[in-house]
Amino acid sequence: MLITEILSRNARIYRSEVALIEREPAKNRRFEITWQEFDDQANQIAQILIQKGIKKGDRVVQLMTNCIEWLPIYFGILRTGALVVPLNFRFVANTIKKCVLTAGAKAMIFGDEFIERLDVVKADLDICVETFIFIGSNDKRPGFAESCSDLMKRTPARNPEITLSILDDAALYYTSGTTGTPKATLLTHRNLEFACYAENRHHFQTHDDNFLCLPPLYHTGAKMHWFGNFIVGAKAVILKGIDPLWIMEAISEEKVTVVWLLVPWALDILFAIENGDLNLEDYSLDQWRLMHIGAQPVPPSLIKEWLKHFPDHQYDTNYGLTESSGPGCVHLGLDNIHKVGAIGVSGFDWEVRIVDEDLNPVPLGEPGELAVKGPGVMKGYYGNPEATREVLVEDWLLTGDIARQDEQGFFWLVDRKKDVIITGGENIYPVEIEDFLQTHPAIQDVAVIGLHSLRLGEVAAAVIKVKPGQALTKTDIDNFCQALPRYKRPRRIIFGDVPRNPTGKIEKPKLREIYAGGAESPGI
Repeated sequence: MLITEILSRNARIYRSEVALIEREPAKNRRFEITWQEFDDQANQIAQILIQKGIKKGDRVVQLMTNCIEWLPIYFGILRTGALVVPLNFRFVANTIKKCVLTAGAKAMIFGDEFIERLDVVKADLDICVETFIFIGSNDKRPGFAESCSDLMKRTPARNPEITLSILDDAALYYTSGTTGTPKATLLTHRNLEFACYAENRHHFQTHDDNFLCLPPLYHTGAKMHWFGNFIVGAKAVILKGIDPLWIMEAISEEKVTVVWLLVPWALDILFAIENGDLNLEDYSLDQWRLMHIGAQPVPPSLIKEWLKHFPDHQYDTNYGLTESSGPGCVHLGLDNIHKVGAIGVSGFDWEVRIVDEDLNPVPLGEPGELAVKGPGVMKGYYGNPEATREVLVEDWLLTGDIARQDEQGFFWLVDRKKDVIITGGENIYPVEIEDFLQTHPAIQDVAVIGLHSLRLGEVAAAVIKVKPGQALTKTDIDNFCQALPRYKRPRRIIFGDVPRNPTGKIEKPKLREIYAGGAESPGI
């Protein structure tokens, strides 16, 4: 069933039940809409775009921060038969321009946070964009855009009944860009539909569940996890803000049952509990059944500490890519807590294998590139057949991640293929060192990168963020790392921030750029 049809069905069956809730604690605001209102708003958006000349196969850019309007607009674009193009709200003006022009977008729907950035590139966008629709109050609306709220007031909430096929193109999602320029990943309606079934099969959401949405909705991870609730007509809470107290208040007051966290947010919650800023006894949390994490390697030490405070929680790790329609091609599984640290086993209806440079399977236990195959694999990179051929081979998606498989069939992420450090002829996988350093009680966050060395080619450098109120020296870290094999010990120790993108991934190219010119340690 098309996801646009799932929305129609939810509106028929659960008409007056709450579908979406928005909480903005900083402004003490809360909004909600029912499934019927959700469906009506999507129909109005579709009608507006069709009146503006949008046809099946056109591209419509959606540039918005998380809000209660986000999902109705997304579904409205899909109902026109156009491809929805959600953009990262952190993109700078020139990246927005590149993405819009790559997509050849005919229309753009945007929020007031982006006016200044769009002003810079508006003349370039006019090459393809014919319609700009503004989400926000009229006193902020730029002259080149029309008001969405004004347009909706005079537009009927009638489904346009555009004929869609499960194999039709549906969306362009740009990759996170942590390894270079973002590429436009082309997903079909089949990809989106499959994400609904896979997520629900993994986490068993029922109509009584309530999903807390924290990550940005432009990212496949947040939306595809919500899809597990969506397919059974269960509600969701969109929380604007990631303060641990706000998270706990939302879980308690809205009776949230399922929460997907990124590693930094889970760490923040643990720090707040540890520091006494967060008292769990102040909140109603008995209904909270599942906490799961994805988008990045998860330190086993984090989960062990989490289960000390939340011993009754189900836990899952989810691995996926934009190119695999979001999370779930590999997942730990709710019954495999004894394998914390692994990314898991093949997800529902997925095949997974590890291959060498010639794409042959590697011996069990040996590291190689993770390859996946299933209904979630993208159609390709839009307008980039060369890049598509590099990662799609006979329906297998080459992920660019190095992994190994143990004797029980569980996959363990070793590192990004491009992040492997070769020092003196030895391969070093940064994630292994990061996981080790995360066990230090005074370390809040850590990233390990390769830096140039005249003698060894590259050396491992650890960028360490220390917990508030704690103190560490290079000697402390050197002594702690004596437990590692000599060649894996970081040769440079740098104390500083660990930049992460909105999906929680460490921005290693940025770190390499910052520290590439640093002096080598003695003896390198």
